[in-house]
Amino acid sequence: MKSTSRLFTIGLVSSWYCSNIGVLLLNKYLLSNYGFKYPIFLTMCHMTACSLLSYVAIAWMKMVPMQTIRSKTQFIKISALSLVFCVSVVFGNISLRFLPVSFNQAIGATTPFFTAVFAYLMTLKREAWLTYVTLIPVVTGVVIASGGEPSFHLFGFIMCISATAARALKSVLQGILLSSEGEKLNSMNLLLYMAPIAVVFLLPATLIMEENVVGITLALARDDVKIIWYLLFNSSLAYFVNLTNFLVTKHTSALTLQVLGNAKGAVAVVVSILIFRNPVSVTGMLGRQQPSKRQVQDVVGAMEFGSLDSIFFVQETRVGGFRLYQQRQQD
Repeated sequence: MKSTSRLFTIGLVSSWYCSNIGVLLLNKYLLSNYGFKYPIFLTMCHMTACSLLSYVAIAWMKMVPMQTIRSKTQFIKISALSLVFCVSVVFGNISLRFLPVSFNQAIGATTPFFTAVFAYLMTLKREAWLTYVTLIPVVTGVVIASGGEPSFHLFGFIMCISATAARALKSVLQGILLSSEGEKLNSMNLLLYMAPIAVVFLLPATLIMEENVVGITLALARDDVKIIWYLLFNSSLAYFVNLTNFLVTKHTSALTLQVLGNAKGAVAVVVSILIFRNPVSVTGMLGRQQPSKRQVQDVVGAMEFGSLDSIFFVQETRVGGFRLYQQRQQD
């Protein structure tokens, strides 16, 4: 029985790794290498798939009990979170057009820094000095990596930093807006409601900023039908990233999740370099190694607060132990 349970957990973790790294690399391939230069439309495809598959998983397959929105105020709060989430994902996809995945992941390691800043600005709560000290290597590492990045692109860097900041802002906002027991939603139900709202936000943005993208996509499909399969597979992966993240959290501990999350980032960097062959300088590699010191913070946070009751989205798991701390403080 123990052996079966262990194999099941290993399978879950493997699925989480494959879906998470897969969607990241496929996004990069579509937006940069393949030449599909429509990140807003791509994000809208992701959110559409998340809407449909979330409903199937909850309403039909009964994977988790369905939670309902109980008030207009709660709906407005979820809509606000969805808007911030849209910004973070769209900006992150835009950055992949200009930056290699390895550098993108290094910048993403600064999420705890932005979380600390927004938490202080919005709640006026000061954390222990050790919390802030552990953020110094993270920021230092990104500064070093930026200076030594052969493929550095200023606009892509700004987009990636903005996406990282928006991810942190959503995390803090969620702790503030959905803090009461009656308004809390587990990650699966939150995705069920946020994804269709995100589609509503993204549709006009797509029509205005990426004019005739549907016609262009159909024209591409006539020349290469694989683009349709790429989009369908990529959008499905975007949902399974969230599903497997939820299941891994459910069947493991917070400490395990954070350790796996750190290892996943390293695996994504190595795999992306092997696939896309982007140049990496010695200075850049030294900078990327600096954020790994945040693992101390992750482990401390995870050990202090034990099992993780709920998660938000896998795009935010890099926040690590500091985000766990913020969520528990709100609880």
